[in-house]
Parts: sequence; structure tokens; C-alpha cells
Amino acid sequence: MKNITIIILHLVLFSCSGIFVDNSNNNKGMPFNEIEILKQLDLAFNQTPSEYYPQGRPVDIKYNFFLDLEHGYFETAGSKIHLFADSTRWAIVFEKSGYQNRVTSAEIELNYVGNCIDYPIDKYPKRNYITNSSRVFLIDPTEFERIENKEGDEMETFELIGQDIKEIKIRDKYVPFDNNYLNYEKVGIEIFDYDNPKKLIGFGDFIRYLHETNPSLLCATENEIREHIPKDIPKLMTIDEFHFVSAYEKINPPSQQETYKLIAKILTTRDSSNWKPTQKANNSWKNWESGNL
Repeated sequence: MKNITIIILHLVLFSCSGIFVDNSNNNKGMPFNEIEILKQLDLAFNQTPSEYYPQGRPVDIKYNFFLDLEHGYFETAGSKIHLFADSTRWAIVFEKSGYQNRVTSAEIELNYVGNCIDYPIDKYPKRNYITNSSRVFLIDPTEFERIENKEGDEMETFELIGQDIKEIKIRDKYVPFDNNYLNYEKVGIEIFDYDNPKKLIGFGDFIRYLHETNPSLLCATENEIREHIPKDIPKLMTIDEFHFVSAYEKINPPSQQETYKLIAKILTTRDSSNWKPTQKANNSWKNWESGNL
């Protein structure tokens, strides 16, 4: 039962701490092209590890994650795409912030695709877990336990912030907490009143409110973004607004989407002026249902 629990936690948490293997020379100094980039994106989209992953052992498990704005256990707030490249190396870093309801944690999820990724490896006696994903904690379970409402019926004390809370710790900094539900509704966050007569603010609501009012609090630092790519690879741009297609719409992989075709062109030319999308940006959390499980 203990081993089964460990495996389930990996699937839910996408845990990425541990020992890392340097694969920065996988490209062998060879130039890359748009076809190669789109191929790697399609593999991640289909959760298929690429040839750049460490070989590992037959019993090892490899995860290849793609940006998912609809994950049932992750209430999405913000999302970005970071692009890095030089003449032989390229990397795409997907950044997503939000509230992870199964582990009571606000965090940033970073997913890496490229030919120079230093893939994280979790080591266990029976097998290793190799992944392209890492996470950064914003608000840990202990802080959520402190701020959770302690009065009222059972549902009033579940993932709702107490009215007496004045500030909340994000990373190592305390920030003021706004408990006025009307301010949340002004930015499009609906505060449900079912089993919540006092209109208390939900954990996920608070994270989305920060994204709308003070998004810098939820952003990964440059060091965090670069943790699993070469430190000297140039950054080309960060894309904050883009057209997103559901990660569950498998008939429309990245290689068929304008967003990723443009990204592939930017990486091969190393020219950010090629970002000229014709499709309307829709990556706002308001356009996608998530964290509903």
C-alpha cells in the first residue's frame, strides 16, 4: 500500500525534487529546425517521452507533461511561455500558477520542452521517476491550515479563508488579505454562496485575485525558470498572452496550431519579432474550467 501511495502522489503532485541528470549535450552541437521543435511539442502533448530523456532502467517511469489549463486538481490562475535559444540549443518553459486542491498548496508549475533539458529525477529503491516538470511553492499547506476558517458548518471550514485573517504568507513575505467578496467579483471571480453564507473567500479565489491585482507575486523568478536549462542559453522572449487549445483535444496537436508554429519560427530564427499571432489570446483562466475535482 505504501508503494502505491507514493506512485499516486507522483501522478497528482508532479514532484520534481531530487537528483538531476545533465542532458545539455544531447543536441551534439547540431542546428535544429522547426520540424524538430514541433515534433518535441507533439510528444509532450501526447505525454510521450522523447529521445532526449535519460535512458534510465526498464522499470523507471518517465513523464512528459504539457501545459494544461484545465487540470481538475489544479485551479489555474496565470500562464506564460518562456523561449530560449542559441544556434544549437533551444528550450520552451511553460509556466502555470494556481491552487492545487488535492495537496492544499498554491504553486507554480514549470514544464520544460527542448533539446538541452536537465531532466529532474526522483530516486526510489525500486524505480526512478524522470520528468520534465518542476514546481515552486507559493503558499504551503501549513499556511493554508492557519488561515482556513474555523467557524461554522463543515463546508464553511473547507478551503475558505477566515474573516479575521489580515495577511497571508506568500513565499517568505506576508501580503495583505482583502476579504471583501465584492472586489473579487469585480475582476470576474464568482464567490459561491452555497454552504457559504458569509461569502468567505476560497483558497483558489485568493490566488486568482492576486493574479488579477498583483500578478508579480505569482511569477517564477528567472533563476527558477532556468533551473533545468543551461545557465548561458539566451532568453528570446516571454509570451504572456496566447491562443491556447485544450490539451485534451488530441486531434489538434501543437504541430497543427498557429501558436506553436510561430514559437518554432522564433526559436529557429532567434527573432522575437516573428511573434505575429492572428488568433485571439484566450489563455486567461476565465476561459477554462479547472480545479473542479
